[in-house]
Amino acid sequence: MWAMSAAGYRRLGAAGAVAVAAGGWAAGTLPARDPWGIWVPHGPGVTVAGTVLAYAGLTVLLAAWWGHGRAGASVRETLTTLGWWTAPLLLAPPLYSADVYSYIAQGAMVLEGHDVYGAGPSVLDPAGIGGDAAASVGGNWTDTPAPYGPVFLVLAQAVTWVTGGTIVPAVLGMRLIAVVALALTVRALRRLGRSSEGGESGALWLGALNPLLLMHVVGGMHNDGLMIALMLTGVVLARDGRWIAGSAVVGLAMMVKSPAAVALLFIGVIVGRAARGPLPRRVAKGLLAPGAIAGAVAVAATLAAGTGFGWLRTQSVAGTIHTALSVTSDLGLALGELFHLLLGTDPDPVKAAVQRLGLAAALAVIGHLAWRAARGRLDPVRALGPALLVLVALSPMVQPWYLLWGATVVAATAHDGRAGRVVLVLSVALAHETAPSGATPPYGFALAAVAGVVGWALVRREAAAGQGWAPRAAHAP
Repeated sequence: MWAMSAAGYRRLGAAGAVAVAAGGWAAGTLPARDPWGIWVPHGPGVTVAGTVLAYAGLTVLLAAWWGHGRAGASVRETLTTLGWWTAPLLLAPPLYSADVYSYIAQGAMVLEGHDVYGAGPSVLDPAGIGGDAAASVGGNWTDTPAPYGPVFLVLAQAVTWVTGGTIVPAVLGMRLIAVVALALTVRALRRLGRSSEGGESGALWLGALNPLLLMHVVGGMHNDGLMIALMLTGVVLARDGRWIAGSAVVGLAMMVKSPAAVALLFIGVIVGRAARGPLPRRVAKGLLAPGAIAGAVAVAATLAAGTGFGWLRTQSVAGTIHTALSVTSDLGLALGELFHLLLGTDPDPVKAAVQRLGLAAALAVIGHLAWRAARGRLDPVRALGPALLVLVALSPMVQPWYLLWGATVVAATAHDGRAGRVVLVLSVALAHETAPSGATPPYGFALAAVAGVVGWALVRREAAAGQGWAPRAAHAP
C-alpha cells in the first residue's frame, strides 16, 4: 500500500488546504456586497473552476488525513500538521455556509437594540452597520429570529462593534473566535485522550485534524465549534472532580447552542457515582445539581447580555427549515404528502408529529445510555459521544457539521472502536456534501455517497487484513 511519513502527509494535506482556500476565493460563500472589493465574484467560468479546485483540494486533504492517521504521528507532529492545514483557511472568504453573515447581522441587531429573538436581519438598515451582512444572509434566515444563546450573541455584538460591521474584518473577527474554539477543543481532546487506548494523538487525529471540522468550523465559522469547545472543557473539569466548574462551563456552552445540555446528564452521572450517602440522595444530587448550576449560569448570562429570554422560544426555529439529511423530516414529509394524496389532509402536522417522535426516540436512547453509565456498564464520558450522535441522527434539522457534536467526544474516548469507524466514514462522506458556496447541489450528495462507500471499503479492508483502522501507535511527543 502506498504510504508516506507523517511529514509527507502533512505537506500533501497542506497542498489540499491551499487548493480549498484558493477555490474559495472564486467559489466560496461570497458576500452580496463587499465595500473593500476583495471577496467579489469573477464570472461563471471562474466560479466553476474554483468549485472544481476546492473539491479536488478537499479530496486530497481527506486522503492526507487518512494517511496521517496511519503514519504513527506523535502529538507534536499532529499539532504541527493541524497548524499547517489550518493556516491556508485563515484569510479565505467564508466557505461552505453563509451563517457567518447571520452572526454578524445578529450582532448588529443587538448593538442597535433590536429584538434578535423577535425579528430577523431584514430589520437592519441596508446602509447602516450590519447592512452588508444582512444582504448576504441566506434566504431562509433573512426573517428568522436567532436560535442562539446570549453568550454567542454578545461575542457577535463585540465583533460587529470593533469592526463596524464591515464585511471582511467582521468575518475575520468571527474566524478568530472559531480558531480560539479550535484551540480549546484541542486542549480538551488531549486531556480526555490520555485515558483512551489510542492516546492523545488518536484523539487529535479524529477530533481536531478532521477535515470536516476544519472546513466547517475554521472555514465556515459555525458557532457549533465554540459550543463543542466549551462543552468538552466542562466535561473535562467534571471528569477531573471539578463538577461545579464543569457544569458552569457547560451552561455557557448552552448559551451558545442548546444541544450542549445533553452533557449535563452525563456530568450528573459522574456526580451521582462519586457522591456518598443513601442512594436516593446520590440520585437526586446527580439529576439536579449540575442542571441547577448550568441554569443559574444561563440566567446570569441572559441578564448580563440584556438580550432577554427569547432564546427559550426560538429553539425550534431551525426545525422549520427542511434539510435532506434529517431522516425524521424526510420521513414525515413523505408520510404527510401520502396522507394528503389519500385523505386530503394537511401534510405539515404529520411531518411535525414524526419529527416529535424522532426527538422522543432520541431522548429515550440518551436516557438508556445514561442509565447504563449510572450502573457502571459504560463510562459516562464515553457514553456522551453516542448520545450526541443519536440526537443528531433523529433531529428535525441536520447539517453536515452537526456530526461534530458527538464526533469530538467519540474521538477522545473511543476513536478506535465501532463509533469511531462510523465517525470516520461519515466525516469523509459529509465533507463532500456541501459545495464551497454553501449550496447543497445534487452532485454533492452523489460525491458524498461515493466517498462514504470508498471510506467504508478502506475500513473493512484494513480490518480484514488485521491492521485495524485506527491510527497506529504514536511515537512519544
